[in-house]
Amino acid sequence: MAEARDEVDIAVIGAGIIGISVAYYLVKSHGVRSIALVDSRDPMSLTSAQSGENYRNWWPHPVMTTFTDHSISLMEEIDRESGGRLNMARGGYALVTRRFRPEDLIADLQRGYGATPGRVRIRENGTSDYRPPRRAPWSEAPDGVDVLLDRDLIRATFPAYAPDVATVIHIRRAGSISAQQLGQFMLEAIRASGGRVVRGEVKAIAKGAPFELEVALEQGTKHLRAGRIVNAAGPFLRDVGAMLGEEVPVKCVYQQKISFQDGEGAVPRDLPFSIDLDDQALAWSDEDRELLAGDPATRHLTETIKGGVHCRPDGPADGTWIKLGWAYNERASDPHGEEPIDPQFPDTVIRGASRLNPRLAAYIGRLPRGAHHYGGYYTMTEENWPLIGRMKTEGAFIAGALSGYGSMSACATGAICAAWVAGSPIPKYARSLSADRYADPALMAQLAAIGNGSL
Repeated sequence: MAEARDEVDIAVIGAGIIGISVAYYLVKSHGVRSIALVDSRDPMSLTSAQSGENYRNWWPHPVMTTFTDHSISLMEEIDRESGGRLNMARGGYALVTRRFRPEDLIADLQRGYGATPGRVRIRENGTSDYRPPRRAPWSEAPDGVDVLLDRDLIRATFPAYAPDVATVIHIRRAGSISAQQLGQFMLEAIRASGGRVVRGEVKAIAKGAPFELEVALEQGTKHLRAGRIVNAAGPFLRDVGAMLGEEVPVKCVYQQKISFQDGEGAVPRDLPFSIDLDDQALAWSDEDRELLAGDPATRHLTETIKGGVHCRPDGPADGTWIKLGWAYNERASDPHGEEPIDPQFPDTVIRGASRLNPRLAAYIGRLPRGAHHYGGYYTMTEENWPLIGRMKTEGAFIAGALSGYGSMSACATGAICAAWVAGSPIPKYARSLSADRYADPALMAQLAAIGNGSL
């Protein structure tokens, strides 16, 4: 086969939503025209295709709150510019527990949102100015968070929830978005400015000035020279790092979701993205429990499973589809192998979600025809913060490890990484999202205390 040679200023390895966003902000904010997105797959067809398409600004640390606030503001800017193409709705996130006045969670809110007066609002004793959720445009929804402690208010606002719910933490700057439309909008802008997509797999990288990428195409091999490179390879961040002689401190954990038509009307169409925070033991018959416990592959289903099962209406307000997920898997997998999809997962997640939404129990053992069971890799650091910034190799940068929050934080990730690449100032908070944080023992101690849970 004949070899083709090519040259660009910047090569972004990975054409998921993160790589696309980096390229977009290099074009938009820094005037880069000679840029290539390199991927063996179609843009946004791997992890990005499995996005839950949710967004939130809630995190138990102010750096991540500021980061996602920044990203949401950039998404709003694109939504305005595109005439509402992103379909941003803001019904919020509802974090639900059977614990009354959970002081640890309220402390997380206070720490994450900071001392701004009125941002964390405690609703108890019939507070009258609480605004119930609705599928409102983002521009019409409140900010901050409402902590509902009044059981009568909870029952009136969320009648689909089980009656034992004692606290609802309603995150208001949160909702749903079309991540695919976000990516397509960005791709159109990249191509209009002269950028392009190279459909091929990066097999090797020769370090130097410039880098030389060996790219396997369907029709042969391309050698692509690039003055700078960005590692945005998602589950394959470690592979690209190894080509540069670097160890990237991430792992890949496979998580699953299901979606189906809710013919029973179990989930109201105005329900926020609802997350049951409480650990639970699934209800099984004695016979089923014995069978599951006897198999090492299913024994965990008979034990207590960590909280985080979630549910939301999917699609338009007048639609019928719903989406359920539960990121309880903690075992790392090799993204090069066959996807470890679990055939037991649909039944497991329905059983778990029906504890919060009892009407979902109608689907136990009778998943509707046409249901979609799918999964994707959460690429994550141990502390579950992203890696955005310089790599050790001169001229190489990284944008990734956005475990379960890639779509919602893509815009800020792209803007920050583009600034690193261009040598422009970065936001003050953003240095903590780079590998520089590992040299900050005080920050790392804070993160160890918070833990690395995903929702």
